[in-house]
Amino acid sequence: MNMPLSAELIAEANTRDLEALEDDYASLGRKLERAGIAIDAIKERVADFSLAVPTWGAGRGGTRFAKFPIAGEPTNIHEKLEDCAVISQLSRLTPRVSPHFPWDKVSDYGALREEAASLGLGFDAVNSNTFQDQPGQAKSYATGSLSSTVAATRQQAVEHNVECIEIGRQLGSTDLTVWVGDGTNFPGQQDLARSLDRYLDAAAQVYAALPDDWRMLLEHKMFEPAFYSTVISDWGSSILAAQELGPKAKCLVDLGHHAPNVNIEQIVARLHRFGKLGGFHFNDSKYGDDDLDSGSINPHQLFLVFNELVEAELNPREGFNPNYMIDQSHNVTDPIESMLSSAETIGACFAKALLVDREALHMAQEANDTMMAFQALRRAYNVDVSPILAMARHENGGAIDMLGTYRESRWRDRKAQERKAVGLGAGIV
Repeated sequence: MNMPLSAELIAEANTRDLEALEDDYASLGRKLERAGIAIDAIKERVADFSLAVPTWGAGRGGTRFAKFPIAGEPTNIHEKLEDCAVISQLSRLTPRVSPHFPWDKVSDYGALREEAASLGLGFDAVNSNTFQDQPGQAKSYATGSLSSTVAATRQQAVEHNVECIEIGRQLGSTDLTVWVGDGTNFPGQQDLARSLDRYLDAAAQVYAALPDDWRMLLEHKMFEPAFYSTVISDWGSSILAAQELGPKAKCLVDLGHHAPNVNIEQIVARLHRFGKLGGFHFNDSKYGDDDLDSGSINPHQLFLVFNELVEAELNPREGFNPNYMIDQSHNVTDPIESMLSSAETIGACFAKALLVDREALHMAQEANDTMMAFQALRRAYNVDVSPILAMARHENGGAIDMLGTYRESRWRDRKAQERKAVGLGAGIV
C-alpha cells in the first residue's frame, strides 16, 4: 500500500511515547482488574471498532454566509482520499470513506476503488445530493426534490439516487444515504400531507432499485434549509417512512439534527426496538445543526448514546449493524486534526460504554434504585480510557500521539505547496 505518511516517522514518534503509555496502560489495567474487567479484552473491542470519514469533511466547511479555505485543502476526490488516508493511518479507527455525488464523480469508479485500496481505504455509504442544483441540471430543486410538486423534478431526483446506487455498487458500498432539504419557509406554501405522499412515492422508486444486500438510510433533519416545515424532520417521520418503504429502509441519526436537549439516546433505543436503527452521523451542536466536532460540546451525551448501542448489541432483536460516520463542518480548524480528535472521542465513548457493569445496572434498574443505576453509568464515564485507545492504535501501526505526530509530519504545509488554492466561497463545499 502507498500510505501517505512515513512509517518511520510514526515509529520514531511512538518510541518516544511508548514507555509512558505502557506505564499508564498497566496502571489502568490494575484498576480495572479490581472491578473484574480485563483491560486487554476492552482493547481488543476498541481495536475492532471502526467508523467512516466523509470526503466532504476533508475540506474546510463554512457557515451560510462564508467559507474561509485553508492552505493545502483538497480540491478533488483524489486529494480527499489522501487526507482521509492520513486520518486512518494515524488513528486506525477510520478505514472507510463515505463519498458524496455528484461532488466526487469520476469517469472510472473501478480505478477509484483501486486507488482507495492502495491507500488502505474502502468505501462506506454513498450519499446523494438533491439539495442543491448542479451545472447543466435540467430541473431545479429550489422548491423540492423527491417531494417536488413537479413530476419531472421528482423523476430527476429518483434517477440521481439510482445513479448513486450504481456508483456505490462499483465502489463496493452497500448503503445509500438519502437526505433531502425539502420543506417550506411559509405557512400554506405546500400541502403538508401531500408533500410527504410525493416523497414516499419517489423514495419507493429509489428503494426498488436497491440490490438485495443494500440498505437505504433515511436521514432526518429538524430544519434548514426549510425553516417552517421539513418533509423528513424528525425520527418519527423517518421511522414511518422506513416502515412504509420496507425492510431495507433504515433510519440514520445525525446527532446535530435535533432540537436542543432532545433525548437522542432514547431515540436510539426506540429505533433499535423496531429494527430500524441504520446508523449515525457523529457530530455535536450547541444551538442547532452546527455540525461541531464530535463530543466537543456534550461528550456525556455521546457516551449515553454508546451505552444504548452496547445494550442494543447485547440484545440484537432483528439484527444490529449500524453504519457509523463522522459528519462535521470544520470552519476554523485543520479538518484532519478535527477528525482525528473526533475519532478519539468517539472511540473513547465506545470504550467507556464497554466498561459499564451491566449486571449492576440492570439490577438497580429492576429494583428502582435510581442512584445506583446512575452510578453504574457514572463510574464508567469517569474512567480515563485514553491508554486503551493509544495502545490499540500503537499495536495496529497507528500513532500514540495522533495530533503531535501529524503536526510533526508537516503534511498540511507540504500539501499547501503541491495543491492549487481553493477560492473564496459560500456554503459548506
